Amino acid sequence: MILEQFIIYAILFLFCGGVVFIYLNKLKRASQKVEAKIEIAKQEGLFEPVSLHPVIDLNTCIKSGACVAACPEKDILGILNGGGTLINASNCVGHGACFHACPVDAISLVIGTEKRGVDLPHVNESYETNVPGIYIAGELGGMGLIKNSVEQGMMAVENLIKAGLPKDDSTYDLIIIGAGPAGISASLTAKKHQLNFLTLEQDTLGGTVFTFPRSKIVMTSPMDLPLMGKVKLFDTSKRELLELWNEALSKNNITIREKTKVEEIIPEGGHFKLTTLNGDTFKTKNVLLAIGRRGSPRKLNIPGEEGTEKVAYRLLEPENIHEKQIIVVGGGDSAIESALLLAEQNKVVLSYRKDKFSRLKPKNREKINDAIDKELLDVKYNTNLSRIEEDQVYLTTDKPGEEIILKNDLVYIFAGGELPTQFLQKAGVNISKRFGYTMKKHK
Repeated sequence: MILEQFIIYAILFLFCGGVVFIYLNKLKRASQKVEAKIEIAKQEGLFEPVSLHPVIDLNTCIKSGACVAACPEKDILGILNGGGTLINASNCVGHGACFHACPVDAISLVIGTEKRGVDLPHVNESYETNVPGIYIAGELGGMGLIKNSVEQGMMAVENLIKAGLPKDDSTYDLIIIGAGPAGISASLTAKKHQLNFLTLEQDTLGGTVFTFPRSKIVMTSPMDLPLMGKVKLFDTSKRELLELWNEALSKNNITIREKTKVEEIIPEGGHFKLTTLNGDTFKTKNVLLAIGRRGSPRKLNIPGEEGTEKVAYRLLEPENIHEKQIIVVGGGDSAIESALLLAEQNKVVLSYRKDKFSRLKPKNREKINDAIDKELLDVKYNTNLSRIEEDQVYLTTDKPGEEIILKNDLVYIFAGGELPTQFLQKAGVNISKRFGYTMKKHK
């Protein structure tokens, strides 16, 4: 009897030990794969975050892997030695899906790192700046993803209503500057609460989204849109999203004043006076800034860049451009995506100032490498656009005195944008460089 029990216990011990061994071995192999991915990310310059990114509290993390599964970008996060870790942090676009998926709130969304600061305006938990009555939502405040911007636009308006609106029929209750995701959401929320409001857009409905190539996928998850409820969107293109916004605005009789750039916001006697580029003035009790961080595109300041119609800083309708000699300048995702689209019907040269691409989304990296292998476009590394003429352009290289001359019809420059610092500072909004700043976000 005792021998039988001993044998049974021995078998159970061996079985349990085997299960534990298999489990630990599986974790070890998984960690080794993550370590290999991290090493590749470091070699490709993708390990360090460049903007909004998750930070994991390993003392709280229970290693469920829910954050890894939830991330739509893939391989941003992984499990290393039983804890969460960043892998391709540069590819993080701030979805916040990992933040929402974590069952124990072990993830915070942080902008900037200890070494790399990011300029951000001062905004409190109600999205109000240091200037009472001026609010900021969306990309300008550091939260650039469409779904997050929509949420912030709605919450900013809800918060200013809670703060109270003085009775004064001679001014608007709210003027919203920007008709991108945050601005549209704010407009719908203002309509919902029957505010006397106006929405101004310096370009066209959609803001930054409008400048994306027509076929670009801009939404990968559902969102709550004021007056529309939960909108289920998966792999949604720019065209589909703009159609949805137009439908929402049309159903609620909201008109966006396009091509109206605000030049100044001046505090004046308990309200704000806004002046526009075309000379119009408006008075309002509150202002919501729903503009992008790139206030204006960064220019190269080279001969021939100004005063010509052949130079552009965004790609709107690539399908209407064909049989042209085109140069695209830049090495980021926007430059890569635009070059690939243009290469379908044109001869395209992509000029990049470094010797290899870094911080690209995985899909874009695969596509550009495939296009290079198939000779669908010509990539010239270590080059800088130095001069633009009517029918040709000039590139300098890393070799002193060397110059490349190319026949050319169109020039697309993707050199990023500049934070509208002066515009904000004129209005009194404080801006400071934040290092590892934790973003306030609603669960």
